[in-house]
Amino acid sequence: MEFVIKQSVLKDELGFVQGIVEKKSTIPVLSNILIESVGENTIRIVGTDLDVTIRCEVSADIKQAGAMCVQARKLFDIVRLLEGGDVHFKKEENDWVKLTSGKSNFRLAGVSRDTFPEVPSFKSAPMKLSADIFNHFIQNTAFAITNEQSRFTLSGAKFMIDGGVARMVTTDGHRLAFIEKKLGDGATTETMDALIPKKALMELVKISRDAKGDVSFGEDANHIYFEVSGRLLITRKLSGTFPNYEMVIPKDNDKTAIFDAEEMKTAIRRVSLMADERTRSVRMTIRTNEIEIGAQSSEEGEANEKVAADYTGEEVSVGFNSQYLQEFLNVVGAGESEASEAGEKETSGETVRVKEGGNRLRIAFEFKDGNAQTQMNIAGDKTYDYKYIVMPLRI
Repeated sequence: MEFVIKQSVLKDELGFVQGIVEKKSTIPVLSNILIESVGENTIRIVGTDLDVTIRCEVSADIKQAGAMCVQARKLFDIVRLLEGGDVHFKKEENDWVKLTSGKSNFRLAGVSRDTFPEVPSFKSAPMKLSADIFNHFIQNTAFAITNEQSRFTLSGAKFMIDGGVARMVTTDGHRLAFIEKKLGDGATTETMDALIPKKALMELVKISRDAKGDVSFGEDANHIYFEVSGRLLITRKLSGTFPNYEMVIPKDNDKTAIFDAEEMKTAIRRVSLMADERTRSVRMTIRTNEIEIGAQSSEEGEANEKVAADYTGEEVSVGFNSQYLQEFLNVVGAGESEASEAGEKETSGETVRVKEGGNRLRIAFEFKDGNAQTQMNIAGDKTYDYKYIVMPLRI
């Protein structure tokens, strides 16, 4: 095989494949990528860990058709340091690969094409969803996915699309993130209800982040296929039964406090420095016009801080894992930054937050008492139905 490709083009595509390739795999060939010719002027780059696969197709000047497998990380490190211009690849005997660019010359050890695993054949992708919506869904829910490998069915997101409504739910058993959007006229009429692994979600964000159009997707019995901007992501579905999330969403929270997201985030960050290292617990005392955040450690001391809030009613104290609060506020705050960079346009743009009171992002904190699950959402946001539910700690 022999071909010539632009350095900038190759660098971009290798960057997308890096997140999939196993760096320290028990199957050595999985640390390699497959590069093969497709037609007269296209090469296909494939990386896989057997569960998630990314396939990219880009233009190249094909001198001789064929295929080669080379170390993914080493090739990426070389290509990104090359000066701009053409990169010339030539496969030699015993699967060695010669790479030439300007004054730079490399020889890379390759492996046989026959040892590279067969990836799932691409099925149809009949459904479409805006890349902005998909990214917004993932960024606002993925943080609540469990990191415990033993909880297999919770190690991804439940994604549903039906009747013109798209929905994504994640949980780790202590908290739950839920987001829903009505898609309006012209929405896909197909349906899907599947568990998507976290790794696939993170890679989907990467390949669709700068996409201006739609993500096309479909499924078969074992896999989900996502196609965007000439790139294809294939992921194995998670098996098992996702918990009944509707039972977790509180229905009778009759008290609401509304506060400034940035003020609360910085206050919790400071106060949690004195929280117990094992439980990370902080105490929120909600009273008229304010919320007091407190934390104490028997060995290190204590801290407390007050944040203004719109609330009238009886005083209630609730305990939380401070990390659960901070991660939510970080996520909604990141969306606020994106909105600011976009000029804070009040459009149907999917990263623009609805703001109340002096263009400050406000959070509605809904609760019943100190023992029932609480719910947080963005005050006044009518673009998405977004809920974050957290189980309280005993204090």
